[in-house]
Amino acid sequence: MELSTPLALVLLIAGLWSLMVWPVFLKRVLKDPQARDANGAPTRFMTTNLMMISTAIIFALATAVIGVRGLVG
Repeated sequence: MELSTPLALVLLIAGLWSLMVWPVFLKRVLKDPQARDANGAPTRFMTTNLMMISTAIIFALATAVIGVRGLVG
């Protein structure tokens, strides 16, 4: 499958954007008081957000790689 240059650029930009945004969100989640209970153990809030963020980062990497491969050919 061949991607047009504009489509490849959109995928690359979307992937890079997500790779910039999600780590910032992760830092905020880790600092949130809801992330750990009174004993310091991770809560469901933290676990849920970690799963969501890791999935989003994996998709962002895949999107960026597809964009780069579309540009390179």
